[in-house]
Amino acid sequence: MQSPRFTGPSTFARLPHVRTTDEVDVAIVGVPFDTGVTYRVGGRFGPNAVRAASVMLRPYNPNLDVKPFEVLSCVDFGDVSIVPGYTERSYDAIEGAVAPIVEAGVIPILVGGDHACTLPHLRATRSRGPVAVIDFDSHTDAWDSYFGEKYNHGTWMRRAIEEGLVDVGRSIEVGLRGSIYERGDWDGLRTELGLEFLTTEDVFRLGPEAVAAAIRDRVGTGPAFISFDIDVVDPAYAPGTGTPEAGGPSARDMLAVLRRLTEIDFVGFDVVEVIPAYDPAGQTATLAANIAYEMLSLVAIRRLAS
Repeated sequence: MQSPRFTGPSTFARLPHVRTTDEVDVAIVGVPFDTGVTYRVGGRFGPNAVRAASVMLRPYNPNLDVKPFEVLSCVDFGDVSIVPGYTERSYDAIEGAVAPIVEAGVIPILVGGDHACTLPHLRATRSRGPVAVIDFDSHTDAWDSYFGEKYNHGTWMRRAIEEGLVDVGRSIEVGLRGSIYERGDWDGLRTELGLEFLTTEDVFRLGPEAVAAAIRDRVGTGPAFISFDIDVVDPAYAPGTGTPEAGGPSARDMLAVLRRLTEIDFVGFDVVEVIPAYDPAGQTATLAANIAYEMLSLVAIRRLAS
């Protein structure tokens, strides 16, 4: 309340821009990478848009009854220096920037960027062992390749499993929908990769409480990572994304699920696929900022309970 929200440097929730992990619990990290997309580009501008929208976040979360910034020491760590146009060099840069944060015991909340960057995000959690991945997404992102290329936003989950980064027996994809290439594309997640999944129709049928319970039961104990692709939300609520799919849950639906994922040992999060060029009213970036805020709140609640 010392200055208007629209003044000063643009950091997440007006947090201090600090490049240290000393006495830090959570670090917001921008990952301005969009070289891995197969349709719309522009996710490299997502971190700045989410930061700009986040100035409206306030200290108290009434839904979870917590003040996350009082419980946690939080900073905006700035952006990873990716290499535009070069996927694998950017992967190395992302892992190199995020791994020391994880190894210092700090929980990163990574703001993308396209979904291809989740692979190096998970590589950066190697020190925590294979993690349960909760992937909110309308797509499986488990294809073997696109046009013969192994590294892009549609293949990161398969690559992460192949590299031993994912505890598949505790992982789940939530919100699958839209047209697919073959009848067995979704079922192959279970039969070939060992992943569980819930479609968007399952989400509608079960409701937020039961969906969250299914996620908690699947994840159980042990380290976990949420990857939240904004395209899981219906494009009426989140138009600013790379591969929109009609007929999805509302922003309220997905926030209601996220808020119920308490008691999980989260070691990292990301929010990806925000493209401000397709977001004229800023509602996609605003939603992404609020998703990151709910992630912060989940960490704060677990800290208070420990």
